[in-house]
Amino acid sequence: MRSKYRLIGMFALSWFAILSCFSFASAETCLTTDCHADLAQFKYSHSPVAEEDCSSCHEQVQEQHPVEKGSSFELVETGAKLCYQCHDAMGRKLTIHSPVQDGDCIDCHNPHGSDAGPFLLPVEHDLTELCVNCHDSDAFTHDVVHGPAASGACTQCHNPHESNFPKLLNKSMEKTCTGCHVEIADGMVNSPVIHKAVEEASCTSCHNPHSAPAAKLLQKDIQSLCMDCHGDIGRKVKKAKVQHPALYRDEKCSACHATHFSTFPGLLKQSEQDICLSCHGKDDYKKSKPLKNIAKEIKDKKNLHGPLRDGECSGCHNAHGSDHTRLLRGAYPKSFYAPYSKGSYDFCLECHDKNLLRFPETSIYTEFRNGKQNLHYIHVSNKYKGRSCRACHEPHAADMEKLINEEGANFGDWKIPTRFIKTETGGSCSPGCHQTYEYDREEPVDYER
Repeated sequence: MRSKYRLIGMFALSWFAILSCFSFASAETCLTTDCHADLAQFKYSHSPVAEEDCSSCHEQVQEQHPVEKGSSFELVETGAKLCYQCHDAMGRKLTIHSPVQDGDCIDCHNPHGSDAGPFLLPVEHDLTELCVNCHDSDAFTHDVVHGPAASGACTQCHNPHESNFPKLLNKSMEKTCTGCHVEIADGMVNSPVIHKAVEEASCTSCHNPHSAPAAKLLQKDIQSLCMDCHGDIGRKVKKAKVQHPALYRDEKCSACHATHFSTFPGLLKQSEQDICLSCHGKDDYKKSKPLKNIAKEIKDKKNLHGPLRDGECSGCHNAHGSDHTRLLRGAYPKSFYAPYSKGSYDFCLECHDKNLLRFPETSIYTEFRNGKQNLHYIHVSNKYKGRSCRACHEPHAADMEKLINEEGANFGDWKIPTRFIKTETGGSCSPGCHQTYEYDREEPVDYER
């Protein structure tokens, strides 16, 4: 009987010694060349692997190891609970990355080690390869790619685990964008005119944050994008007989308008006049039809047309499109000879007295008269050779009062001189188109004698 108990005791002692030896040696023996040596070869090892503490994650559930079928070890916890034994628990913020939500940490991280970096990811810097395993790669394939997306720096904008902002952004949409685009942040603070799309919507209303088919990461070409909101302008331009060529340059709307903020009304990049003269203020003889150099035309002139004096080219011209020549806002004759008829001079008469050209005699509608004889009427009423305003007046600037053109109007190859002389109550002219005539409002000259 005593021998029986001695045998049992010796067996128990031996088994205890074996288990003790296994427990002591298991962490040291897992990474041997015969077993899991490859797990020790990573450039960056998970702390338990580096410390050879396999039992912090794995526990033996069968005496024999290895076994032919199944496994003799199990994880001490399932899913993210295993990771949360050491790492801070996640999943408490408003937006949670799906793998974190599902507890699938190993969807992104290698639990033993990595050659790519200390975060145990399968890639080092370019995270695109990892992220597109789940996210649609088409979002990164357009012609223009955002810098962070092109370099795979996804975490520059997004938190890979959880966030209190939509799309797992590290900060609000605006602060995420202006964190790099500081010039926009500064402009928003210091500029009096802010684009409503910037004030009232998000950056992604116009831009795609990953890649886009158009420059500046715009979701579509800039003209189409602008017309999505400014449809009234789009419809007018589409129907207009004369469209501003600037709309069809590469920059399109952004040739004249700033897209986020401006010091000037209408989000113009410069003052209205400076914007216009940036094209209409130089001699470009390379073009088959060079633009008229208005800057040269108005330089040092004593008298500027009212709208131009106020720097408002738009007082006469529609910047986008018009049904009238030279983008004018109303009807105005193209030709030198243009007899007056109802509506033919509406453009000029929007500002000047509407009765200026209607009556052969007047004492109130014009000072250009001989007694009561309306000399404006005389000039425009001839059925065949009524002269348009340009016969005597410059539309932009002149040294003489009333914008009278001292050099003369273009008449084919000839510039017809005006030779106008003003007096207190009238004046005289000796143009190339008729003999010298004098006129006086108070003591009219009699030409019938």
